[in-house]
Amino acid sequence: MAAWIVLPGLPARLVLLGLLALPRGAEPSCFCQVTGYLDDCTCDVETIDAFNNYKLFPRLNELLQSDYFRYYKVNLQKPCPFWEDNSHCGMRDCAVQPCPSDEVPDGIRAGSYKYSEEANSLAEECEEAKRLGAVDDSLSKETRQAVLQWAQHDDSSDSFCEADDIHSPDAEYVDLLLNPERYTGYKGPDAWKIWNSIYEENCFKPQNVKRPLASGRGDDGGHTFYKWLKGVCVEKRAFYRLISGLHASINIHLSARYLLQDSWSEKKWGPNITEFQQRSFPLHFDENSFFAGNKKEAAKLKEEFRLHFKNISKIMDCVGCFKCRLWGKLQTQGLGTALKILFSENLIEKIPESGPSYGFQLTRQEIVALFNAFGRVSTSVKELENFRNLLQNMR
Repeated sequence: MAAWIVLPGLPARLVLLGLLALPRGAEPSCFCQVTGYLDDCTCDVETIDAFNNYKLFPRLNELLQSDYFRYYKVNLQKPCPFWEDNSHCGMRDCAVQPCPSDEVPDGIRAGSYKYSEEANSLAEECEEAKRLGAVDDSLSKETRQAVLQWAQHDDSSDSFCEADDIHSPDAEYVDLLLNPERYTGYKGPDAWKIWNSIYEENCFKPQNVKRPLASGRGDDGGHTFYKWLKGVCVEKRAFYRLISGLHASINIHLSARYLLQDSWSEKKWGPNITEFQQRSFPLHFDENSFFAGNKKEAAKLKEEFRLHFKNISKIMDCVGCFKCRLWGKLQTQGLGTALKILFSENLIEKIPESGPSYGFQLTRQEIVALFNAFGRVSTSVKELENFRNLLQNMR
C-alpha cells in the first residue's frame, strides 16, 4: 500500500519542474536559446531536455495508453461559479464524446478509487486487473477494509482543487485517447477572459503591476512586472511560474496538434509554426525552501497558496469549449495533486511500511490526473524540441 502512495512523489516533482522549465510570455530570452540553470531550480535546461526526450517521454507515453490511465471521469455540465455565461463553443472539434458505460472496464467502473471491493474479489478478472494495474492480491484483510473507507475520507483540508463529484449523474467517463487535446478554434474574448481571471485575480499580483501580453500593460516591455516578480518571495514566484508554465504547456499542445486541413474527405492535424510563434513566448527544484520561514507566516502563506489554486480549478468550469474544459480540469487537478503530495511531507513520512494508511490517501481520479498532467508536460518539452528543429530549418 505504501509503495502506491509514495510512488507519485517523483512525478509530482517532475510535473512542477517541467512547468517551471517551460518558456513564459515575453521574458527576455528566446525559447530556442534557453540554456543553463533555471531560476529557483537546482537543474539546467539541457538535463531536463535530455532526460525527458530520450528516457521519460517514450515510457510515459506508453503508460498513458493503458486502460487505467486513459479513462477519466469528469462533469462537464457544471455551471461557471464566477460569472453568468451560457456561451458554449459551437464548433464540432470542441465536443467531447463520453464513453458508454458498458465500454468502461469493470475494474475501473466498479469504483472511483484505485482498489475496489469488486476488483479485489473477482479472481476471474485477474488478467484484466493486472493489465489495469489496479489489483494487488497480496493485500491483507485489514488493508482491504481500510480501502473501503476511502470513499468516506474527507480530504478537503489538504486539497488544492475543487474536485468533481464523480457520483453525480452528470459525471461521465471519457476516453482521453479518443478525445485528445488539440486546437479546436476556441479563442478570442471568451478564452482571454479565462486566462485573465486566472492571472489577475489568483497569482498574488497587485492590480497596478501589468503582466506582459496583458491589455494596458504599458510600454516598458514587462520591465516593471519582472522587477516585481523578482522581489516577491520564492513561494509566490513559483506559484506564478507554475500557472504561467501550465499556460505555455497548453499553448504548445494546441500549436503542435493544429488543424492544418479540413476537407470533406480528410482532416489533417500537425505542428503550426505560425500559431506557435504567436502563442509564445539531481532533477527537481528545492521544494524544501518552500514555507520554511516563520511557522505561523508559512502556514498562512501555504493556505493562501492552496486557496488561490483551488479558485483556479473552479475557473475551469467557465471554459466554453468542452474539450478545452476537459483537459483544463484534468491538468489543474493533476497539478493540484502534485502540490498536495509535495506539501504533505509530514503525513507521507508517517505512512507505515505495511498496512493501511489513514493520514494520506490519493483517489484513482487524482492518480490518473497526476500522470496525465505529467504526460502533458513531458509532451510539451518534447514538442519544444520539434519546434526548434522546424524553425532552424526555416532559416
